[in-house]
Amino acid sequence: MVGSALWKELEKQGYKSLAGKSSRELNLVDQGSVNKFFSEYKPEYVFLAAAKVGGIVANDIFSADFIYENIMIQSNIIKAAHDHGVKKLLFLGSSCIYPKFAPQPIQESSLLEGALETTNEAYAIAKIAGVKMCQAFHKQYGDNFISAMPTNLYGYRDNYDPKHSHVLPAMIRRFHEAKISKQPAVEIWGTGTPKREFLFADDLAEACLHLMHHYDSPDVINIGTGTDISIQELATLVAQIVGYTGQIKNDLSKPDGTPRKLLDVNKIHQLGWKHKTSFKEGIAIAYQDFMEQSANKN
Repeated sequence: MVGSALWKELEKQGYKSLAGKSSRELNLVDQGSVNKFFSEYKPEYVFLAAAKVGGIVANDIFSADFIYENIMIQSNIIKAAHDHGVKKLLFLGSSCIYPKFAPQPIQESSLLEGALETTNEAYAIAKIAGVKMCQAFHKQYGDNFISAMPTNLYGYRDNYDPKHSHVLPAMIRRFHEAKISKQPAVEIWGTGTPKREFLFADDLAEACLHLMHHYDSPDVINIGTGTDISIQELATLVAQIVGYTGQIKNDLSKPDGTPRKLLDVNKIHQLGWKHKTSFKEGIAIAYQDFMEQSANKN
C-alpha cells in the first residue's frame, strides 16, 4: 500500500528513474539479494517503506516473525544504503514505537520514555531499532538517513485479510460481508473507547517527498492528521459508508490495545506539509478499492 502510493506520487511529481521491487520479486530479509539490488540499480534516494505488518492478532501471535523479519529488512537496506553511497534515505517507522501511556498528543520526544503496548511490542522494538540504526549511521558516518513515524494508515491496495489486517480495513470487510449476508449484528473488539488517528496513504506519500526535500535531521518526525476518532465512532462511520444497518456489538473479551495514539504533528506542519484527504472521503475511496479487489479475485 505505502510503496505503491509513493511510486504513484513520484511519477505524479515527474520522477522517471524509479527502481523498486515487490516482496515476491526481492527477498529483503536476504542480505545478498539486497546488496545485489543496490549494485544493479545504484539508487541515490531510498524510501524504506517495506515491513512485515499486521493488526493486534497478527502482532501478538507472530511476534517472533515480526521482530526478526523487520529487523532484517531494515538492517539490510540501511547498511546497503551506506555501503553504496546513497545520498539520502527515509525510514518509515510507526506510531506504535511510542510508550503505551505517552502524554497526548504524542511528541517525538516521548520515544523510549515508557513501556510499550505488549500486543505489538515486537514490531515496535524492531522499528525503534531502525530509528536508532539511522541515527547511528548519521552520527558515525554522516549519512543523511532520516526517520518518520506515520500514524495508522489506510488507502488503495490495503490488506483486508480477516486475520492479518489492521482495524480500519478489517471493519470495511466485516461490515461489507455483514451487509451482503444480512447479518443482524457485527461485533467489534473491546470497549470501543480507545481512540485512533488515521492517515490516507496518498497523503503520507506526499509527506515523504516533502521530507526528502525539506528535512535533514536524524531526529524522529511524526506524520499524521492531528485528529483522532474512537473505535466505536469509527465502526459507526464505516457501517454508514458501507451501507450496513444492523447492530454494532462489543466483544469485551477482546483487548482494547493502547488507549490513545494521537500524534503531535506541529513539527511537520511547521515544515509546510498538511494532509489533504478528509477521513470520510478516504474511507469511501478505501471501500471502493476493497470492492474492486474483491471483484478481481472472483
